[in-house]
Amino acid sequence: MTLPKPLDQYDETSAAAALKKLRAQVNQYREAYYTKDQPLVEDYVYDTAYNDLQALEKKFPQLITPDSPTQLVGDETLPGFTKVRHDIPMLSMGDVFSVDELKTFDDRLQGSVGSAVTYNAELKIDGLALSLVYQGGKLTQASTRGDGIIGEDVTANIKTIKAVPRTLPRPIDVEVRGECYMPVSSFAKLNEDREQRGEAVFANPRNAAAGSLRQLNPRITRERDLSVWLYTIVNAQDYGITTQADALRTLSEWGFPVNPNSRVCRTLTDVDHYITDMTPQRQTLDYGIDGIVLKVNDLDLQAQLGNTVKVPRWEIAYKFPPEMARTIVREITWTVGRTGVVTPTAVMDPVQLAGTTVSRATLHNVDMLKEKDIRIGDTVELFKAGDIIPEVSRVVTEKRPADAAPYQPPTACPSCGQPLVHLMDEVALRCVNPKCPAQITEGLTHFASRDAMDITGLGPKVVALLYSHKLVSDIADLYRLTAADLADLPGFKEKSISNLLNAIAGSRQNSLERLLFGLGINHVGAKAAQLIAQAFGTMDKIMAASADEITAIKTIGPTIGQSITAFVSNPGAQSLINELAAVGVNMTYTGPAAEAEAAADSPFNGQTVVITGKFADFSRKGLTDQLTALGAHVTGSVSKKTTMVVAGEDPGSKADKAQQLGVQIIDADQLAAMLKESQTE
Repeated sequence: MTLPKPLDQYDETSAAAALKKLRAQVNQYREAYYTKDQPLVEDYVYDTAYNDLQALEKKFPQLITPDSPTQLVGDETLPGFTKVRHDIPMLSMGDVFSVDELKTFDDRLQGSVGSAVTYNAELKIDGLALSLVYQGGKLTQASTRGDGIIGEDVTANIKTIKAVPRTLPRPIDVEVRGECYMPVSSFAKLNEDREQRGEAVFANPRNAAAGSLRQLNPRITRERDLSVWLYTIVNAQDYGITTQADALRTLSEWGFPVNPNSRVCRTLTDVDHYITDMTPQRQTLDYGIDGIVLKVNDLDLQAQLGNTVKVPRWEIAYKFPPEMARTIVREITWTVGRTGVVTPTAVMDPVQLAGTTVSRATLHNVDMLKEKDIRIGDTVELFKAGDIIPEVSRVVTEKRPADAAPYQPPTACPSCGQPLVHLMDEVALRCVNPKCPAQITEGLTHFASRDAMDITGLGPKVVALLYSHKLVSDIADLYRLTAADLADLPGFKEKSISNLLNAIAGSRQNSLERLLFGLGINHVGAKAAQLIAQAFGTMDKIMAASADEITAIKTIGPTIGQSITAFVSNPGAQSLINELAAVGVNMTYTGPAAEAEAAADSPFNGQTVVITGKFADFSRKGLTDQLTALGAHVTGSVSKKTTMVVAGEDPGSKADKAQQLGVQIIDADQLAAMLKESQTE
């Protein structure tokens, strides 16, 4: 959805309705892109929707809500990874789409500091933001950005990437940040291999990198040929570094990969030249870029300008405009997903776009098809904002054939022929036939997927084979398969039969959250399934819970609560769950206990703690990990928000500042006693 009318035509009532739809849409895009690494739309579509949301909220600030995408940074952490709290938040970046907007940014900074500003211009790498921590010159922790405050510990996976140094030339304590990416050439080969194996392909190199790094098995990460560019030294001034350009040089001297295409720009004319020079390289570089980043070069000035809640005031991203091409729409086809959503795709005359031949483009949903008024025979403009997925930007109406009639969406499901429905508040057409072949096979594939029951060897092609031979019609049938059933199937031999049956049998013991996610309940992602399974403990308790009880779980909203209660109250779903229990599928949560429960009675729970000085019995990281596990928020500097300072030998200025602010200070003996108390409670 984009705004259907100009901003000045909205009153508060119409704005509230538009904001509700925009937030839902942008949140859906965010979850797919950041958390699932499976984008629904191109960057250009997301940016347009996000900017519309931001503009409408700016006009009606009283309508801004805390859960609005404009108030959030990054993505959620995934279950299965240890959480890492960033001492200094890993913030997002503001972005602009024109040189005029860059000038506005520059004017604002000059007005703030009272003089001209020198920038360091860098390529905006299209990857996954990363933090690397070194202690004594050795890599001790690697983490993703997550939501900017809490990330995921991916140390084991990062250590499989050859470009990341395990040891620095100096025994220093330092945190560096940058971007993990997948080379375009490696991305192409990975997708080719996955397609041959019948696995889903990645949408673009950024999501391939994110999906590869966020693997519970480091062996998979090692196979994916990831690399990194580093661009930030968090504590740069500790090493006498005064500018961003110096920081990049120092990173290179320490052995980190540093992108060579940066430039100091003293004027906006210099910036314009940099953009002109870099834009053509998008098609020749072996890594994805989607713009440039301007950073104030002077690090002291960066500190003076500071940050908003969400973004630094001293940097901005300029997004490249999407490359366009024109072609003619010859057909519109429809495919059915596991939840019954029917998605349109435009089939077009082949055309060259961003280095590839394009003949198909997703149209996402019937509302977008109607909004853009795409008709058979229309000439359309295509773009690939991320240089990967084709999108229809607009119809060139002046070239429309005289006989091009408005397109009529299907009324019957292309898979089963049953009537399609348009449910309230949804943009999608949906098939609600539970026996629809396409939904069944998509649902089986989802159930077996890595984030659900993780049944190795049960990909889309095998599922289609089993279904077409009438061996399975629902997920419970998987657990009734025998070697005799599989013996006559093409491509199956004794070893492959044994492997598949063993994988299916092994999945019976999975923890409840995998089953809950695998059931494919609308709106219930892997993270929500984890939280709900953890909170209730058993499937019986989930089935007996009300929507309000489910919604009482932190971060679980009413849509998820209502969706689960609607699902478990359906007789067909109840029968399926009973069948799964009868064939031995585990119905109990067996994952780790909630951190909050473990920390509930700790004296550190809820404290904002600063550690200073040296400790004979603790390493700094070990102590930080202990306190974090006990519910503390450990930060690097003392402020008015600090509630406790843990002071070892030679505590220095942090303890002095804590005394001035009246913050509680505990010494090593008190620390040991409090830790012991926490362990015995």
